[in-house]
Amino acid sequence: MDHFLYKNGSLHAEDVALSDIAAQVGTPFYVYSTATLERHYKLFTEALSPLPHLVCFAIKSLSNIAVLKVLGDLGAGMDVVSGGEYRRAKAAGVPGSRIVFSGVGKTRDEMRLALEGGVRQFNVESEPELRALSEVATSLAVTAPIALRINPDVDAKTHEKIATGKKENKFGIPIDRARAVYAEAARLPGIDVVGIDVHIGSQLTELEPFEQAFAKVAELTETLRGDGHTIRRLDLGGGLGIPYTRSNEAPPLPLDYGAMIKRTVGHLGCEIEIEPGRLISGNAGLLVSSVIYLKQGEGRDFLIVDAAMNDLARPSMYGAHHDIVPVVEPAPATAAQEFDVVGPVCETGDTFARHRPLTPLGEGDLVAFRSAGAYGAVMASEYNTRPLIPEVLVKGDQFAVIRARPSFDEILNRDTIPAWM
Repeated sequence: MDHFLYKNGSLHAEDVALSDIAAQVGTPFYVYSTATLERHYKLFTEALSPLPHLVCFAIKSLSNIAVLKVLGDLGAGMDVVSGGEYRRAKAAGVPGSRIVFSGVGKTRDEMRLALEGGVRQFNVESEPELRALSEVATSLAVTAPIALRINPDVDAKTHEKIATGKKENKFGIPIDRARAVYAEAARLPGIDVVGIDVHIGSQLTELEPFEQAFAKVAELTETLRGDGHTIRRLDLGGGLGIPYTRSNEAPPLPLDYGAMIKRTVGHLGCEIEIEPGRLISGNAGLLVSSVIYLKQGEGRDFLIVDAAMNDLARPSMYGAHHDIVPVVEPAPATAAQEFDVVGPVCETGDTFARHRPLTPLGEGDLVAFRSAGAYGAVMASEYNTRPLIPEVLVKGDQFAVIRARPSFDEILNRDTIPAWM
């Protein structure tokens, strides 16, 4: 469920007409619904109750500081994968005690940043990282709380580029090496072993891969406790998918996900951490764009819009589907026409949809790309010297620009010409 509905013939974000935002900030732009963000976060907290738990939002899915503050003010933790994301979490007012630092390539500078600023735990991905963290923590005379990320060799049944839990993936420590690496962690100075971490991928639409992975985590917990480790926290990652189409095939609900967690690891007496991103932010955001031209091609018609692959990379990068709807509600029984929906970037890959049935549209009409809140703005670039587009946050009948569109002068002034020229 989201809070983007037609009212009086016009698509609204909560109580704000998208056409009103477009008139003020121009297109294209991203718009997020506060009510949807809050609702989706609360679905996870309710699903895990009464287990002790912390829902850590995966910042990589949507990193705007205003959005992080919305969630942080509700009590959410944050899952960060870089020093920049750590700084964003802190800027949003989230305390270090609710920040989990993940990522396969943490640098010593990033480790130092989090140890000095406060961190709930590091999810350690390799033995070299573990030793580096021990050195940094010892140099600062502090102790680093850690969970080792275990690779359970489970097929997440998702897109190959976002599967992370198979043995050929770069993530985590092979589960058959877990006991040896935990033993090393226990011996290292400056390291406090607090738990186990696992994350098998993104946009999972079935519970069965999660259940396989979590069953292995439960077994490993018992084994490690038998080895003398105090395993008090299980970080189960994120990855639950969202519906990108309006079909009847919906991914599992957070309530079902929570029940599965309780069934597989609830008996262990551990605090549970989860790190959802897409399911909180994905359907909480739209990309709004204007039609530039209708172009008749050979055997197909093109709808050329002012958004492009640099604004929303998922279709060109993953072949991903986003529903595209007109901002002005079409009349009932309006006949659809097939279009290839494309952007202005000089790449054939700058294509959002092929042979997509849409109601008739003309130059200047507004369209909205649904389910664009996750991995939209965060993956955007200035390719073709196209400015990053604004992000807008709506709450009720209010809206505010939470990232402004840079001017061309601001973009050009970042470049410098060497003195010898």
